[in-house]
Amino acid sequence: MAKTPKSKIPAKVAKKLDAQITLDRRARTDRRGSASSPAHAELPKAERRVKVPRRRQIDPTTCEREYTPEEIEFMHAMDAYKRSSGRMFPTCSEVLEVIRNLGYEKQTCVTASVNTTLESLESALASGQ
Repeated sequence: MAKTPKSKIPAKVAKKLDAQITLDRRARTDRRGSASSPAHAELPKAERRVKVPRRRQIDPTTCEREYTPEEIEFMHAMDAYKRSSGRMFPTCSEVLEVIRNLGYEKQTCVTASVNTTLESLESALASGQ
């Protein structure tokens, strides 16, 4: 039996044919939902793995560099701030806030000169001058 192009079939007949061929998927029963199938047998509940804190590379571009303890403390403080605030790119004000929370404060000119003088006196006393 040769197939007739759809354009040569009268519209009324083509509509009736389409109605017969179309499957209504919503009317079918879902075969996957049957509990009696062996594929859907009760699987044992998997145990959750304990989370282990991973060692993260803070700055992978300079990982060969040895950091001072103060630098590591700052990097960890920044990382903690980023996680708690949800901001991966903190503003300068937020970085300053982290620095202040670490206990750093701006030295005034008088304080800086006193510290320099004290350091020079201590070094002079240590060298025996």
